[in-house]
Amino acid sequence: MGKYQLDLVVRSVRTISSDTFLLELTMPGTGARLPEVQPGQFAEFLVRGSETTFLRRPISIHDVDYQNNAIYFLIRKAGAGTAKMSELKTGDTINVILPLGNGFDYATTMPKHPLLVGGGVGVAPLLLLGKAMKSAGIRPEFLFGGRGKDNLLRIDEYGKSGKVHVTTEDGSCGQKGFVTDHTVLKEESFDCIYSCGPTPMMKAVASYASEKGIPCQVSLEHKMACGIGACLCCVEDTKDGNVCVCKEGPVFNTEKLLWQN
Repeated sequence: MGKYQLDLVVRSVRTISSDTFLLELTMPGTGARLPEVQPGQFAEFLVRGSETTFLRRPISIHDVDYQNNAIYFLIRKAGAGTAKMSELKTGDTINVILPLGNGFDYATTMPKHPLLVGGGVGVAPLLLLGKAMKSAGIRPEFLFGGRGKDNLLRIDEYGKSGKVHVTTEDGSCGQKGFVTDHTVLKEESFDCIYSCGPTPMMKAVASYASEKGIPCQVSLEHKMACGIGACLCCVEDTKDGNVCVCKEGPVFNTEKLLWQN
């Protein structure tokens, strides 16, 4: 699969929550089409106009609409770079390298009852994964967690692909507690788990999967300046030695990671 450096055009920037926005981009020019994307891959954004942002910003690909030639990114304003991106206007252009990394692997095993677990803005890549599974005849279930109701992002969109379960730490929506406290983990049996979100959450999910003997894939979040394994700022120690998350990942089978040690 090729990698492309493109000047994409902004179609819209929509506020999702106090610190999160949805960025919709498209290819410029008549007949220009977006490249093929795998769920779990990401893009590197060049941010202009920010005096403190020198490196590209890695952002998970949230969704792709090939019919309308649109690609979407669910982005949390975490610093000067992403805050500047939130100021983009319709018609602006932004330089993007994509698609990068290795995504979730579901086609090899074709799970019958997968669970997709996300927390906060980490739910972003799970939308495209759920839609791809549904298109392949797989009906996924989702398990999402957040500090409160405001941290649950675009839940209705995920519900179009499968059943959604929710937890919040303050009990403002769904069951109170963490994702690993949800009763669905006790009441149902899953044959594969896919997860993205805060590292402590993913480690807890990986531990649950290991105890139950369920294959588990996680999307790691690291600083990734280049996206091609050249800058070595996203190294992760695995059972196969040190690897660059941007090149070998960002998705890994948890049995390859050293989390359980």
